[in-house]
Amino acid sequence: MGEYSLGDAMKKFLESSRIKGGIQGLQIHDVWEQIMGKTVARYTDKLQIIGDKLIITTHVAPLKNELIYQKEKIKQRVNEALGQKVVNEVIIQ
Repeated sequence: MGEYSLGDAMKKFLESSRIKGGIQGLQIHDVWEQIMGKTVARYTDKLQIIGDKLIITTHVAPLKNELIYQKEKIKQRVNEALGQKVVNEVIIQ
């Protein structure tokens, strides 16, 4: 029987679990301000990770437009902050 560290065991469990998206959703909330800055974080209404999609909701039109132009950069920053490729698509609402 192979030995796993607790961290490795948790990762292995999460990879096969349906709660993975919920955990990653919590992680994105923790790092969103660091990734995008205080102003963007303040005016972001909701963040969700569903499957491999990051859904960002804001009611501030200029911010919405800016986020649309930065989709690729957001995707890279989020994946880097979470330490794995979690997000393949960014949706701005």
